[in-house]
Amino acid sequence: MSTTTPETRRKNALQLISGHGGVVALVTILLFNMAFTPNFLHLQTLFVNISQVATIAIVAMGMTLVIATGGIDLSVGAIMALAGALAPLIFLSEFGMANPALGVALAIALPMLVAIACGLFNGIMVAKLGVQPIIATLILFISGRGIAQVLTNGNLQTFTNPHFSYLGTGKILGLPFQGWLALAIATVLYLVISRTTFGRYVLAIGGNERAARLSGGPVARVKIGVYMICGVLSGLAGLIVVAINSASDAARNGSLMELDAIAAAVVGGALLQGGRAPIFGAILGAVIIQLVKYTLLANGVEDEVALIAKAGIILVAVYVQQARKE
Repeated sequence: MSTTTPETRRKNALQLISGHGGVVALVTILLFNMAFTPNFLHLQTLFVNISQVATIAIVAMGMTLVIATGGIDLSVGAIMALAGALAPLIFLSEFGMANPALGVALAIALPMLVAIACGLFNGIMVAKLGVQPIIATLILFISGRGIAQVLTNGNLQTFTNPHFSYLGTGKILGLPFQGWLALAIATVLYLVISRTTFGRYVLAIGGNERAARLSGGPVARVKIGVYMICGVLSGLAGLIVVAINSASDAARNGSLMELDAIAAAVVGGALLQGGRAPIFGAILGAVIIQLVKYTLLANGVEDEVALIAKAGIILVAVYVQQARKE
């Protein structure tokens, strides 16, 4: 008869958790809510959670690509605030009011271009100037939201624009539009990572940047590319938040999204040292982060405790990764 030692059982448990921990956590949260959270199974609850999780998932997918190259992006929340501040300024301007369709189109396109430019700035700082990612992206983390508040004079912008608001309130087949949008983005990014040369270089750079560089890989261009993708996805998420609320608050839009996006990426299976880009894992992580927040708030726990819970989730995910590596 074979016996297993405590050390072997511990390793087996860690392998199980690291391989299926996200699914186990999701099922546990769902069962808890079904048993203890009032109205959890109502359709309205589902719609609210999809609306909230979509923005986290969209930013988390961009963050996953950045982390896959061994980087980090602290500016995602500030880019959300900047894009969200620009949109109402455009379609509420004299030109936007005189040309409603064109005004809405520009209110989506121009903030997205600004978000791409922010990502380009981060990418150049990291890939061309050799600045550490946490320092490079800290620049926009500090200044981006400040620029957004200057543009709006620190005021809350409210509006009524059904065409623009469709980004946040529209439905397809009865489900929120932004949920379908998140799935579409995930599908495209998954194909990019798994089927293209760019995707292979993303993983190669995170796995061994020196080897990727010596093999002639376009390391700088790929790094700039992932920061630009993260930037444009953050800008899109900022537009969605503004569309949901029919209001733009530069001080609050995207606040602490850095924590949510990093937590979702890590819980979804991204390795902080790089080399992995689990796109659909990021969506799973975003769902877990959102449900943890919802569970605490729905059961009367203060919002501040949710921040501690999210920090704890990151700590556990990093510990599991480190234990698996050892």
